[in-house]
Amino acid sequence: MLTIFKKITAVLAALLLPGTAAAALWYSARLADSYTAPPGHSLALHTALPIRAVPVTPLVQTAAASGMQTAQLRLFGMIPIKTVNMQSADTVWLVPSGEPFGCRMLMDGIMVIGFGEVFSPEGKCCPGASCGLQEGDIIRSAGAQEITCTEDFREQAASGEPMALTVIRGEEALDVTLEPAWSVTEQCWQTGLWVRDSTAGIGTMTFYDPAGQRFGGLGHPICDPDTGMRIPLASGEADRVTVSGAVRGAAGAPGCLQGYFAAQSPIGTLECNTGCGVFGTLAMQPAGEAIPMAWKQEVTQGDAVMLTTVEGSVPRPYTVRIEAIDYRSDTQNLVIEVTDPALLEQTGGIVQGMSGSPLIQNGRLVGAVTHVFVRDPARGYGVFAENMVSSLLT
Repeated sequence: MLTIFKKITAVLAALLLPGTAAAALWYSARLADSYTAPPGHSLALHTALPIRAVPVTPLVQTAAASGMQTAQLRLFGMIPIKTVNMQSADTVWLVPSGEPFGCRMLMDGIMVIGFGEVFSPEGKCCPGASCGLQEGDIIRSAGAQEITCTEDFREQAASGEPMALTVIRGEEALDVTLEPAWSVTEQCWQTGLWVRDSTAGIGTMTFYDPAGQRFGGLGHPICDPDTGMRIPLASGEADRVTVSGAVRGAAGAPGCLQGYFAAQSPIGTLECNTGCGVFGTLAMQPAGEAIPMAWKQEVTQGDAVMLTTVEGSVPRPYTVRIEAIDYRSDTQNLVIEVTDPALLEQTGGIVQGMSGSPLIQNGRLVGAVTHVFVRDPARGYGVFAENMVSSLLT
């Protein structure tokens, strides 16, 4: 009998091992490389198959009551998946918002958004393109003069003298010499560049951090509408906005909130424009009680609530469902579907202007809405609240 039992066990192991090995590889590619949890809490992952974190190194504690250690994630507590970093940190408390706000931003320099032809005595030309400039480049200075607005640039070009430009392209600083051309049609020196120095728009505030006295919103960066490049922020303000209505979204035609800036003083100052949203300070702490922020491993598939404003200036809750979770992405962490009949009837789901609407699940702030699916406006992406807070702190 014992021999038969051993044979059955061997057969079962032979059948199961390839499947568990494949599952381990699948989880290795999809689970995050680092996690954070409150002191004294073990890492609990909400996965279909049981995964346990086994410490590899002891917790190294700091004076700030936070610490770091490494752990091995194991499927069924036995099969190694990957080694991850585990950070110990106190619970973050945030006031969820959902209130619409306006952003007015002045760029740190001027952005090249396009090129045009100059009709010179020698024929058609484009000095800006000829010297190697590209759309999305940020011009910071011309010679010894800092460029803070488009007018600064036009004044420099008006002399017709070669312009020694300092240009930022991505993370790289370049030196470019631009030689304006005389326009026989306009009777002035021209560069052939279309440039922009500021932008404005409407979004939704995600949270207020009482401890740091700062707010976060949008869940994604403010980008130039022509180039799609993130706007480098020199200064900016947050303004109060009243939503007057919404254009209903449909497949292939995303809707949008319609609103106007209130004729009042700014409610706050914008300080940074990051990949996970815009952040700044408010002149007055908003109303509402703080709730704990969920660490990414605490977010689960299932029902949640979205706070957003589709009329007036007061947010209200709407039901949504978290369909999928991506731990590896910096920004597209959640796939969400609007399930609230009232919101579906009024807007068709997610519309432009809702970016930043907070998502709450099990009494915790789990993330914010960021994008709508163009072909299915009832669904869209969201970002982890943890990623927004990390972006704020860095």
